[in-house]
Amino acid sequence: LFFWLYPKAFWIPSWKEFLFLAIATVVAFSLRFVSQYTFAMFAFWTERASAIEQFWFLFYIFLSGLIAPLEVFPPLVREIVLWTPFPYFLYFPAALVIGFPVNFLRGILIALGWGILFFFLNRWLWRRGLQQYSGMGA
Repeated sequence: LFFWLYPKAFWIPSWKEFLFLAIATVVAFSLRFVSQYTFAMFAFWTERASAIEQFWFLFYIFLSGLIAPLEVFPPLVREIVLWTPFPYFLYFPAALVIGFPVNFLRGILIALGWGILFFFLNRWLWRRGLQQYSGMGA
């Protein structure tokens, strides 16, 4: 019924758009996973590692485009935000699918850079945490 009333809303992406979206979605999922996994490593040092994740989530909801698209930010702020990992969780894949003018290569490279940084931080925190960890039996 919706598409009958609004036929212009019916849109099928081209193969190129679909491929770019698939790549961006896999990169976004991987980045989100490795960032959350890295924050989980803080459980070695604190009993409330979820508080750190919730603090991170505050930035996530505002800077990923979840609350509002990044186009509502002033141009300078938007350019700064595009160098953080947040837009590549949600805004970047969504912008690709709706046809916003985004630099695909730049976006993928920045997201992969953050993913690699989180991965190495994760491995470092894991090694440091294991040295400090002591478990008690039941």
